[in-house]
Amino acid sequence: MVRLGQNFLADPNLLDAIVRDSGVGPEDTVLEVGAGEGVLTERLADVAAGVHVIEIDRGLEPGLAHVIARPEVNLIWEDAVKTDLGRLDPAPTIMVANLPYAVATPVIMRTLFELPSIRSWTVMVQKEIADRLRAEPGSKVYGAPSVLLQLAGNVRLVRKVSRTVFRPPPRVDSAIIHVERTGPAPDDETRRLVRAGFSHRRKAMARSVDTAIPGSLAKVREALEEAGIDPGVRAEALPPEQFAKLSGMIDLPPDERA
Repeated sequence: MVRLGQNFLADPNLLDAIVRDSGVGPEDTVLEVGAGEGVLTERLADVAAGVHVIEIDRGLEPGLAHVIARPEVNLIWEDAVKTDLGRLDPAPTIMVANLPYAVATPVIMRTLFELPSIRSWTVMVQKEIADRLRAEPGSKVYGAPSVLLQLAGNVRLVRKVSRTVFRPPPRVDSAIIHVERTGPAPDDETRRLVRAGFSHRRKAMARSVDTAIPGSLAKVREALEEAGIDPGVRAEALPPEQFAKLSGMIDLPPDERA
């Protein structure tokens, strides 16, 4: 039975491969979002020190009784987009999950910014999301999530996943990506600049930022020129490291909504 739009993994070989690909070991505490039927949770609990699982659908509880009973598993019945990740104890060191497609990007971003203890992510997502998160400058799908994630880690495609391994098969293709953290998450001002830069993709970056943050046009143009970048450039043309550099050069006006 499908609940809340979930599609459950039904291929044991793929489940075993996900655990191997993640590199999870006996010293790790895992974060999994979306318990489903608990088949991935069980495999993670077999090799990790502990597993925090966040699941919103209480209707799955009867089928997860065998997982909940395991001492390694801490199952939290909450919405992963809203739950307080900071109260996870011990703090997770790795994230492994078959993410519900509707929340995949916000969940990955939340864990990036709020859980500095996580060193890597091995997650199954909709292929379109995987393409977006690992997109390069100039791509039509390159955007704020691409920049912010790539500023903190290396993103690679592990494997494409056939629809036939799910029950029932979804209408979209899936993929597994692995993100290896290389540094801290971007600071608040860099996040603000990146999101403002992509808020109006058809505009030059300076005008896009000024539309989102009024009064910033001259400052952004000046920083672009000082950095040797065409002041008419669009955000989609800038690699992640240039956003980080520009952020340190621009004193953006305060957020009037704050």
